[in-house]
Amino acid sequence: MKFRAKITGKGCLELFIHVSCTVARLAKVCVLRVRPDSLCFSPAGFHGLREAGLWCEVRRGAFQQFRMEGVSEDLDEIHLELTAEHLSRAARSAAGACSLKLQLTHRRRPCLTVAVELASSLGRARSVVHELPVQVLPRGAWRACLPPSLRAADASIYLPRWRTLRSIVERMANVGDHVLVEANLRGRMTLSMETEVVSIKSYFKNLGNPPESAGAPPNGDLESMVQVRVDNRKLLQFLEGQQINPTVALCNIWDNSLLQLVLVQEDVSLQYFIPAL
Repeated sequence: MKFRAKITGKGCLELFIHVSCTVARLAKVCVLRVRPDSLCFSPAGFHGLREAGLWCEVRRGAFQQFRMEGVSEDLDEIHLELTAEHLSRAARSAAGACSLKLQLTHRRRPCLTVAVELASSLGRARSVVHELPVQVLPRGAWRACLPPSLRAADASIYLPRWRTLRSIVERMANVGDHVLVEANLRGRMTLSMETEVVSIKSYFKNLGNPPESAGAPPNGDLESMVQVRVDNRKLLQFLEGQQINPTVALCNIWDNSLLQLVLVQEDVSLQYFIPAL
């Protein structure tokens, strides 16, 4: 098994830093899945959709160099379990750097070596090297690293402005533990919560629906609202934790069962699942 990648350029470095920090905020331990065309982050020890989980893919276009050899020709992948904060801390050291290199190394134990090349004030390059311990997962554990396979969502809608959404959910989190998310196929979305002493409801309209959601919902009524009640803290954790600047931000709802938030940028896609309460 071999893996080596290099990132240069301010934009690509910042993107990898933001992805690493996002993963660290949402998972203590993660699995780095190395494929011929991408790096994929997934939760470690995931127990199905009974708990919130993050999957993130960084495509090969974000790297200036990318070489890997998997377990075999038929199984051309490598799965590495590591502490997410360790990778985030190493990536943050590349802020303002010339380049960042990732390499799977085998010294006393398997490590993901992160080498950061810094430009000094004297014009001489300096290197900072981080050795991150990893566990190479056996093939039998790979299946648990795949994102859930689901039927088409009951409602799919574009999200409102991120700051607005985060501010609303933050206020609701200060009042109650649960939030009801509703959406339909006419571009309408509502967020609401209710306690014994207060009721809050926010309305959004004309958000738009992605083209693939243009079909009729199960009951045939495009105005019908699909709903899911989720843990307010989990939703706020994602809204506060993600650091990429997406070109597409999408909300998918499976009625009374699951909420999925999807963020897409040119070389990054991220999806976060929150189960219903």
